[in-house]
Amino acid sequence: MIPEIPLGDWVTDLVQFLRDNLDFLFQAIRSLLGGLIDGLEWLFNLPPSLVMIALFAILAWRLRGIQFAIFTALAFALVDGVGMWEPTMDTLAVVLVATLFAVAIGIPVGILAARNAVVNAAVRPILDFMQTLPVFIYLLPAIMFFGIGTTPGAVATLVFALPPAVRLTNLGIRQVDPEVVEAANAFGATQNQILFRVQFPLALPTIMAGVNQVIMLALSMVVIAGMAGAGGLGAEVVRSVSTVNIGLGAESGISVVILAIFLDRVSEAMSAIGQPPSE
Repeated sequence: MIPEIPLGDWVTDLVQFLRDNLDFLFQAIRSLLGGLIDGLEWLFNLPPSLVMIALFAILAWRLRGIQFAIFTALAFALVDGVGMWEPTMDTLAVVLVATLFAVAIGIPVGILAARNAVVNAAVRPILDFMQTLPVFIYLLPAIMFFGIGTTPGAVATLVFALPPAVRLTNLGIRQVDPEVVEAANAFGATQNQILFRVQFPLALPTIMAGVNQVIMLALSMVVIAGMAGAGGLGAEVVRSVSTVNIGLGAESGISVVILAIFLDRVSEAMSAIGQPPSE
């Protein structure tokens, strides 16, 4: 018989050790993320909803054309009409902050993995673990380290959405034609010049596809993070489930869908900026 392995006790002891010795770090992260999210929430909710809808529609028109602008205006008017405007803006703030940090961490790690075989070998199993771990498990350490509120939801969202940024950056850099890199070497370019003037621009469409996936995963996790007290649409979804309120579930659910479509189309259009048109 295989002896019992107290893995759960080991993990509990590790979490307690980190809480006892790195509490200053968790407080700093809580202050940073909480301050950024609170600031964006204030900014998005400061103007009247009609002003924000007009701004979203103008952005949609500039990036995707008049048809998407009309859809954006009507869709966000529906969100406002069902009373989900403030939760939607709160969710947007959390998604943007989580995406910003996920991209800021993921792209450099992806570049390092593309250029170093040892780092790539170490990162791949970690990413596999992160992408197969049940999403609810992300909430447990986040709550243990940061308590209940917006910050643990943002941290869990950040960690959950991080892998695509690393994977697709790594993939994009590796897919750059070796002959192009050799030509840059032949002209005397340094490694940093090759990275930032050759590999990164050519890999940008793939990297931006990763950013798009980060945004979508962040939005999906924000709803689940409502269970940790993150607020926004996630809190409304959780409240609708706990009270078996079908109407509230429909209103919050359609708001999530509208926000997801808007962010997906906008990020997709932004990834095409500066790229040559396809033939």
